[in-house]
Amino acid sequence: SQVSFEEESQNPPAVGHWKPLMPSKGDKEEPEGGCQDAGGVHEPQSTEQLNVSRLRSSSVEIREKGSEFLRDELHKAQKELKLKDKECERLSKVREQLEQELEELTASLFEEAHKMVREANTKQAAAEKQLREARGKIDMLQAEVTALKTLVITSTPSSPNRELHPQLQSPSKAGFRKGHGRNKSTSSAMVSAASQNVAPEPASRECKEVDSILFAEFQAWKESPTLDKSCSFLDRIYREDVGPCLDFTKQELSELVRVAVEQNTLTIEPVASQTVPVGKVAAEECGGPKKCALSGLPRTCKHRIMLGDSGNYYYISPSCRARITAVCNFFTYIRYIQQGLVRQDVELMFWEVMRLRREMSLAKLGFYPSEM
Repeated sequence: SQVSFEEESQNPPAVGHWKPLMPSKGDKEEPEGGCQDAGGVHEPQSTEQLNVSRLRSSSVEIREKGSEFLRDELHKAQKELKLKDKECERLSKVREQLEQELEELTASLFEEAHKMVREANTKQAAAEKQLREARGKIDMLQAEVTALKTLVITSTPSSPNRELHPQLQSPSKAGFRKGHGRNKSTSSAMVSAASQNVAPEPASRECKEVDSILFAEFQAWKESPTLDKSCSFLDRIYREDVGPCLDFTKQELSELVRVAVEQNTLTIEPVASQTVPVGKVAAEECGGPKKCALSGLPRTCKHRIMLGDSGNYYYISPSCRARITAVCNFFTYIRYIQQGLVRQDVELMFWEVMRLRREMSLAKLGFYPSEM
């Protein structure tokens, strides 16, 4: 429209002559030349005014149409801006929600990582402790296996070779070593058991008959050896031998000794006459070289015991030592059977167990070798 308006303004319409169709009666005829002069003056002016009015009306129309178009475009732009604002607001909420979820996820991950690190450290500490304990047990078992192999190869518990085992000799022959000897119940038990049979009777003079009930209980235990006292085999031995053999006057100390023997944490040491009690326990409870801590009677005590790693020593008489040693011998032998170190026939193992039970019975009745 603007282009057509410019074209019209540049090309004005041609001016023509208006001729009256019929002259009025009152008018006088004028010369033809005069009429042409008058018409030539007024006709250009009216044409110009018409053109100006046309131009004004077209420009107004163009302005109105342009304004209406611009208003429509403005409304469209405003609607689009509102939609954009809503979309931006929605996206900002989504971003905030994602940021919050990310923070929560990060915090939970860090917490879980710290928890896993703590658990790993705890498990590592427990594993290291178990490793140290296992290494200690392995060293102890290796020493026991070495001692057992030497004992089995060179002698038997019923007839020890005293030349190959000078520790089995009497104090008068072997002499008293300077200082204190220390050995665990597992290794000293078999040695002490062998020393009790100084002059065993020949096998031909002894008649033996297998008790069917005892042998059946031993066979059932041998199929799945365990140290659990609830099985019939060990339950009978606890009731008939172990319990009475470790039943001393001092009941509280007797219970501690029984637990130490079962857990293999009992230590027996020879002592010299000038040795004094060591530990936190009162001297009355520990006894002394002239008083037994288990029986409470005045006896000459050549040995003392320590329960675990407590550091407390208790002086014991030869009779109490014989009773403790007999029980240790029994537990040592059944531990060897449980670990698969005894390669014998079932009946031979049964008779060895019966022999160890007999030693416990004799010890609890007060019989012990003079070497004790």
